Amino acid sequence: MGDDSEWMKLPIDQKCEHKLWKARQSGYEEALNQFQKMDEKSPEWSKYLGLIKKFVTDSNAVAQVKGLEAALVFVENAHVAGKTTGEVASGVVNKVFNQPKARAKELGLDICLMYIEIEKGEAVQEELLKGLDNKNPKIIVACVETLRKALSEFGSKIILLKPIIKVLPKLFESREKAVRDEAKLLAVEIYRWIRDALRPPLQNINSVQLKELEEEWVKLPSAAPKQTRFLRSQQELKAKFEQQQAVGEDADGGGDEGDEAVPQVDAYELLEAVEILSKLPKDFYDKIEAKKWQERKEALEAVEMLVKNPKLEAGDYADLVKVLKKVVGKDTNVMLVALAAKCLAGLATGLRKKFGQYAGHVVPTILEKFKEKKPQVVQALQEAIDAIFLTTTLQNISEDVLAVMDNKNPTIKQQTSLFIARSFRHCTTSTLPKSLLKPFCAALLKHINDSAPEVRDAGFEALGTALKVAGEKAVNPFLADVDKLKLDRIKECAEKVELVYGKKTGGTADKKESKTAAGKAPVLSGAAGDKETKDAVTKPGPVKKTPAAKSGGLPKKGKPAAAAGMGGAGAKGKKGPETKEIFESELSIEVCEEKAAAVLPASCIQQLDSGNWKERLACMEEFQKAVELMERSEMPCQALVRMLAKKPGWKETNFQVMQMKLHIVALVAQKGNFSKTSAQIVLDGLVDKVGDVKCGSNAKEAMTAIAEACQLPWTAEQVVAMAFSQKNPKNQSETLNWLSNAIKEFGFSGLNVKAFISNVKTALAATNPAVRTSAISLLGVLYLYVGPPLRMFFEDEKPALLSQIDAEFEKMQGQTAPAPTRGISRHSGSSGDDAEEEEQEDVVNDVVDLLPRTDIGDKITAELVSKIGDKNWKIRKEGLDEVTSIINDAKFIQPNIGELPGALKSRLNDSNKILVQQTLSILQQLATAMGPNIKQHVKNLGIPIITVLGDSKNNVRAAALATVNAWAEQTGMKEWLEGEDLSEELKKENPFLRQELLGWLAEKLPTLRSVPSDLLLCVPQLYSCLEDRNGDVRKKAQDALPSFMMHLGFEKMAKATGKLKPTSKDQVLAMLEKAKANMPAKPAPIAKASSRAGGGATTAKFQATSGLAEDSGSNTMESKPDLKKGKAGGTSSKAKGVQGKKVPTKPSLKEDDDKSGPIFIIVPNGKEQRMKDEKGLKVLKWNFTTPRDEYIEQLKMQMSSCVAKWLQDEMFHADFQHHNKALAVMIEHLESEKDGVISCLDLILKWLTLRFFDTNTSVLMKTLEYLKLLFNLLSQEEYHLTENEASSFIPYLILKVGEPKDVIRKDVRAILNRMCLIYPASKMFTFIMEGTKSKNSKQRAECLEELGCLVESYGMNVCQPTPGKALKEMATHIGDRDNTVRNAALNTIVTVYNVHGDQVFKLIGNLSEKDMSMLEERIKRSAKRPAAAPVRQAEEKPPRAQNISANASMLRKGPAEDMSSKLNQNRNMGGHSETAHSVPREFQLDLDEIENDNGTVRCEMPALVQHKLDDIFEPVLIPEPKIRAVSPHFDDMHSNTASTINFVISQVASGDINTSIQALAQIDEVLRQEDKAEAMSGHIDQFLIATFMQLRLIYNTHMADEKLDKDEIVKLYSCIIGSMISLFQIESLAREASTGVLKDLMHGLITLMLDSRVEDLEEGEQVIRSVNLLVVKVLEKSDQTNILSALLVLLQDSLLATASSPKFSELVMKCLWRMVRLLPETINSINLDRILLDIHIFMKVFPKEKLKQCKSEFPIRTLKTLLHTLCKLKGPKILDHLTMIDNKNESELEAHLCRVMKHSMDQTGSKADKETEKGASRTEEKSSKAKVNDILAEIFKKIGSKENTKEGLAELYEYKKKYSDADIEPFLKNSSQFFQSYVERGLRLIETEREGKGRIPSSTGISPQMEGTCVPASTNTVSSSIGNTNGEEVGPSVYLERLKILRQRCGLDNAKQEDRPPLTSLLSKPAVPTVASSTDMLHSKLSQLRESREQYQHLDLDSNQTHSSGIGTTTASPSSTAANIDDLKKRLERIKSSRK
Repeated sequence: MGDDSEWMKLPIDQKCEHKLWKARQSGYEEALNQFQKMDEKSPEWSKYLGLIKKFVTDSNAVAQVKGLEAALVFVENAHVAGKTTGEVASGVVNKVFNQPKARAKELGLDICLMYIEIEKGEAVQEELLKGLDNKNPKIIVACVETLRKALSEFGSKIILLKPIIKVLPKLFESREKAVRDEAKLLAVEIYRWIRDALRPPLQNINSVQLKELEEEWVKLPSAAPKQTRFLRSQQELKAKFEQQQAVGEDADGGGDEGDEAVPQVDAYELLEAVEILSKLPKDFYDKIEAKKWQERKEALEAVEMLVKNPKLEAGDYADLVKVLKKVVGKDTNVMLVALAAKCLAGLATGLRKKFGQYAGHVVPTILEKFKEKKPQVVQALQEAIDAIFLTTTLQNISEDVLAVMDNKNPTIKQQTSLFIARSFRHCTTSTLPKSLLKPFCAALLKHINDSAPEVRDAGFEALGTALKVAGEKAVNPFLADVDKLKLDRIKECAEKVELVYGKKTGGTADKKESKTAAGKAPVLSGAAGDKETKDAVTKPGPVKKTPAAKSGGLPKKGKPAAAAGMGGAGAKGKKGPETKEIFESELSIEVCEEKAAAVLPASCIQQLDSGNWKERLACMEEFQKAVELMERSEMPCQALVRMLAKKPGWKETNFQVMQMKLHIVALVAQKGNFSKTSAQIVLDGLVDKVGDVKCGSNAKEAMTAIAEACQLPWTAEQVVAMAFSQKNPKNQSETLNWLSNAIKEFGFSGLNVKAFISNVKTALAATNPAVRTSAISLLGVLYLYVGPPLRMFFEDEKPALLSQIDAEFEKMQGQTAPAPTRGISRHSGSSGDDAEEEEQEDVVNDVVDLLPRTDIGDKITAELVSKIGDKNWKIRKEGLDEVTSIINDAKFIQPNIGELPGALKSRLNDSNKILVQQTLSILQQLATAMGPNIKQHVKNLGIPIITVLGDSKNNVRAAALATVNAWAEQTGMKEWLEGEDLSEELKKENPFLRQELLGWLAEKLPTLRSVPSDLLLCVPQLYSCLEDRNGDVRKKAQDALPSFMMHLGFEKMAKATGKLKPTSKDQVLAMLEKAKANMPAKPAPIAKASSRAGGGATTAKFQATSGLAEDSGSNTMESKPDLKKGKAGGTSSKAKGVQGKKVPTKPSLKEDDDKSGPIFIIVPNGKEQRMKDEKGLKVLKWNFTTPRDEYIEQLKMQMSSCVAKWLQDEMFHADFQHHNKALAVMIEHLESEKDGVISCLDLILKWLTLRFFDTNTSVLMKTLEYLKLLFNLLSQEEYHLTENEASSFIPYLILKVGEPKDVIRKDVRAILNRMCLIYPASKMFTFIMEGTKSKNSKQRAECLEELGCLVESYGMNVCQPTPGKALKEMATHIGDRDNTVRNAALNTIVTVYNVHGDQVFKLIGNLSEKDMSMLEERIKRSAKRPAAAPVRQAEEKPPRAQNISANASMLRKGPAEDMSSKLNQNRNMGGHSETAHSVPREFQLDLDEIENDNGTVRCEMPALVQHKLDDIFEPVLIPEPKIRAVSPHFDDMHSNTASTINFVISQVASGDINTSIQALAQIDEVLRQEDKAEAMSGHIDQFLIATFMQLRLIYNTHMADEKLDKDEIVKLYSCIIGSMISLFQIESLAREASTGVLKDLMHGLITLMLDSRVEDLEEGEQVIRSVNLLVVKVLEKSDQTNILSALLVLLQDSLLATASSPKFSELVMKCLWRMVRLLPETINSINLDRILLDIHIFMKVFPKEKLKQCKSEFPIRTLKTLLHTLCKLKGPKILDHLTMIDNKNESELEAHLCRVMKHSMDQTGSKADKETEKGASRTEEKSSKAKVNDILAEIFKKIGSKENTKEGLAELYEYKKKYSDADIEPFLKNSSQFFQSYVERGLRLIETEREGKGRIPSSTGISPQMEGTCVPASTNTVSSSIGNTNGEEVGPSVYLERLKILRQRCGLDNAKQEDRPPLTSLLSKPAVPTVASSTDMLHSKLSQLRESREQYQHLDLDSNQTHSSGIGTTTASPSSTAANIDDLKKRLERIKSSRK
């Protein structure tokens, strides 16, 4: 035992190496204990580094198990464990997995998984894959099992599937069943993660195995799998996951990353590429040229078979593509064309991006081939072109596509447009920039005006798609001249479009989108793709609408509001009003004279052509005065300028008159709506006078005014053309001077430089020196905007001239173009800045486009190409020389260069170096000549130039480098970095190539702001260059490291070292650490502001396209010398300098001194610019689930210009303590640097959101503390958060509401509460609502509670988008799994209930029974009714319009302190206060209060004081005849009508009956006056809602209230019904009522008719009759579609509702029958599609079977009758109206219609004989119609003659009685008003005589106006129906007399008749007997005279009298009592007739 004790004394590490197994076992045990206690960072761990492998591979099985246990703990706890991965994993695979002991295997597996957890997955996976090649099947099985386990726990993000899938088929072939079974399990696990992407790689395994797999796959659950075990770096995810587990969310993990958990795997990535070029048949190229088509077909079929491989290996496919293209373009056999197209499609699909270089050659050929009509050819071509599009970008093929769009063939045009539409769907806002949209929109606009309908449709679809993708703001400027119909059509198309990638809107930036930008087209799985699309598409809706509503809302004065409305809607984009005026037709001189005479004094027009100049001068002065006083809308511009142009016109000899004339032209242009037509009348004269010494300046002023009205580009073109068409040099030079000045004033946007350049050339050649000088100075101005490319136009001028031009350009260098000062006003509403940006951007793009480019395609002949490829070098040289001279001659060329690229490419590897150099110089020249269009040749010509960088000769390499730079200058870098080309080049082990290329990249990358993600592909090659044998290569590679890291980030680059050998890896990591310190900062976008100013050396064009700022996908960067940012530019460039080298932050002395300055630097307009950049997608939108490096980098870069350097270092330090320090400093400086904080607020908030993602609690607490202080400060400063700040901060703050720690949640809630002071609660609501969708249950619960508090404090109006939608959303949470969430949802809805009453149930919609019962229970328990006490109004602050100025960052708003305390009080005490509104009281319809059903009348009336309502109570004097005074309240109508009406309407719904009656009386008063009634337009829905709210209030509250006097209620009913009848008399207003409102209105009216309580009232019957009358009016006058739709929905609801009475449904059906009767007249005004949709929905809810079960058969009969009538009226066309129904099979509608149609067709056949009878009667009818006119004409003749008047009237009366429907209107129309009233009076007299004086029928239902509650009759009646027979007017005294007599007869008191109080006061003081009672007495007097009304059915009165049924004007003729009663009788008659 001695030796035993010896080893006992050894230290642990030595025991572990002992030769005795027991000693080792003991060592392992002790090590295990020690490992569990050791600190993670302890140096002890390092001792064991070499031993761990031995722990695992111990030869003794017992010791090995202990060793494995210890090793597992080591790997878990040691910080150095990662270093042992490779050897330990290899040991486990080879020595543990073959052990018989299950425990050992289990531990081995755990160790592997633990290594994966500590981020060593790749190394472990590599060892496991090696293990699969082991001979021992046990090892293979264990390795497969380990891989499966790892995948199942860590997910496919961490375990790389590609290498595993590669070996799967081999495992399935194994002889061992155990291996095959394990492989099957692994395949099932992989399928769980990537679904169908696994199918292609496994398609070749044994069919039986595949079948088994398929069966297993089907069983898998469809839910996406979740990662259940996390890496060390994923601790935050882990915490979330565990928390969800704890709460019981069955493994729904991944928190917000749920959507990210499973990355979309592209099956393409998993496939092995197949090499097919070598497999082409040997004789392929001969066969394809063969004469026989069968041989060609064989050749193509061989290719077709090969390209079926889904992934093809890259290679040189140029020849293959060339022959396929030839077949498509030239082959006569269409079958082969289709076949070749299929081959091209296959190639494109298999090669993806690698096919991009050939795309440009093939696209034009395919597009032109669309002339083929055969569907299979067209389809093949479509598939081909779509596949090709995915391999390239729209930018690259745009030239070719645009060229084809002008083709004459309509099919080609149609298919091209359709292709564009499909292509746009794949684009995003960034890949479809304005520079591309502009030419495409221009071309498509031609298509939508094409004569062929299919071309138009395709054009609409393409424009609609563009609109959907790029958004209205981008597209609208190009659609300015499109008329409304077409614009609607485009918008309609836009709505139907479904995009491939959901559009980036609001907050949802798709992850998929970023992938695509990087150039990989992801295969979207159907469901995910669709869902994403839909979500994204539906979101922008509400967001976009708000500005329009805001700017249009409550206009104070007509005009500005209209302009604002336009701006708000953004529909007109940049062109404001002019778009309309362009199309003014030319008027004849007579019309003009007439129009001018209407607005000018007569003397003025007479003196226009007077011979005396003084008279003419006087006339001009009058003219000017008249113009100055005219309103814009009234000014007939064209007529006025025609008057001015009238003789002597512009030949005026007196200069004073002429000056005035020119001044007037300017005035008219400024003040009127001046069109181009008017401009053309005067411009000629102006140009003629521009050179005049005395009148010149006036002429220029007029021209400038016209330029403002009609836009400078058009005006300038006209003016210059006119000047150069005449000979006067003075005019020419002055015109050019004017233009120079105008360009400076208006900016350069839209100018057609090309047009001017030809004129400038003419001017330069002029003999007059003044003209030449003017031309040169104009060129100077143009140079400011265009830059050096301008000179290219003038290179062929004489040297002397050229030197003058150069001198002028020299002067301009260093100056920047001034900001435009004019022409902005008309960009209605779009802010100046935007206009300016667009302008600059356009210039840059235009200038390059402007250069006249020559098409040299036809000069590149086959002969030339063969020369270049000749065997003899001299001939090759000749060919190249020819190319040089062709390009030199052309100067600027189009991108079409035929076969040249291929020819030149082969010369780049010519054996003769001189030719290589010559080729390079040609390519350099080509780049300059072609400009940015050279982009499309980068892949096929640019990359080969890079290959030349590997040449051994120094001078060749230098030439190649110069060429590459020349190309890159034109194309930007994006094209070069996309795809694998550069990484392929770097793979070549050529030291020259490597060092040149790396040097080039190191120089270019730091200048870019973003790069394609393909740059990552170069990293492995970069690492191999770091270890290259050649020292220069190594040095260049090291130099390039920092610039790679700047774009890819340290983490990605470090991760990429995983594949290196361990020794190399350590070296590379060390170099990366070093590079990290030297990493350059990304260039600040603003730093470029002054780039052109310093210009000269580099062309503006080059800067514009140099890729300096290759932003997210836009191909040309707009360089904008934005003046305002001059300073900003300075600061940021300084900051960049400082940031260039990052010094590790050790506070040195110098830095401490630095800290004295302010921490936030105010950059003028900095914030606005940042917002603009984000809006324009120039920077990433702040939107992520976890912040990626690029976001942090971007924020750092933006902060560099406005945050002190030392603070920024603290803020972005890796260590959290530094963040705490930064926060402390920020808290300290908060008060002292308010302005600084506000100017950088957006950046500060973004930085704070990053802190929310830190795991450290102390930082989080500190952040929240700072936020509380910050928001306090902001609310004191009355600052208002911008949308941008809110959307990039609030969502992340809301994430923290779900924090597990209580204290943090509390803080976050407090902050949310404060937020409402600086950001509208209604907008907060939307964000918090989003928060309720979180996976974190705590967050859901807290968000719901917060919503409750918001509703409680701010009332229902905070609910967005509508209370209904919001409540439905909240109610869904009642069924949540989590108890706290359920409670929170219930409490929130109870809160809403307390504020809003039973209405809540309606808003919530259908809940499951369980949820509903929970809710009702909770409401009962809370039993808090709303307090009746008046409540303080908490008003949200309306956001102010943001003025774009330096002060915009300091937006202010009204005081809000009390609000926060109120919110708090609600939160803390849960005290339920009543609703508070976000709209100032006077504009608001108080729905919430109306709905409160407690019967108490409010103590406090809605604050009436705000309006001087006292005036209403003044007695209204009896007015002069014809006009009745309107209450003064409405006389301010012009000043503030809308708000007044809103206010009065809000009172209609008041709980206080008197208030309501007064309001109704006022509205009725307005409605009865035709001139005023229009004011109600736009308020109809609002009024009707208020009315049916009031009806509901009466029904629920007042009727049940014992204390209330029922007379009051009847009076209120009468008022309501009266004003409604007035409303529904006015058809234009009645039609405004919308479906929903009509539905509720009808519901209210029918309920009222059925209310038994009303019948019990004294005058109940009366009320119900009036309602009857009203219902008829509503049915007849409303918009027929809306009312029909409303009735159908109402019927459906009433049949569904178990509670509703059968009587209710019956009445609804009666209404429907009435509608059916009206259908023959109204059918043409009805939108049948909508009605059929409603019927379809009805039939879906009530199939025939269900309807038959109804107790009554009425519903089914009603429906059948309706459908039958529609069919009868429409015939078979009815079936075309089913467009709005998505799925016609859901109901029996279509089948039913077809049946009815068939039935009617059958009938027509069988009843032919009946038809003949009918035919006879019809002919009679026709003939009688013809007679009618003759008879009537005869009668009217008699009435017109003195003798026969009586006879004529009698005949007319008889005639009307006989033909009740005869229309005498046409005969009356042409006669005088007097004659009309005479005829009407005569007819009435005859009628009274005939019917006998004794019988005065009384109406069965007196119209509610007779109840005296409403206002007297409308004006025209007075003259038509009353007054003495001579037709003269009657004074008021007569009426008073009559009224007295009447009152006596009715037994009324006449005492104080003269000062009778006005109507309104009558209503409010029931003490005075109301007129209603007088009606009753009349009624009883007349009751014995009642007679049935049937006899009078034919009395046809015109509509005027229908209005006039008010009692107020009831009068008696002074002659006799009988006549009095007659008069009354007529009145009653009229009322009655109106009932019918």
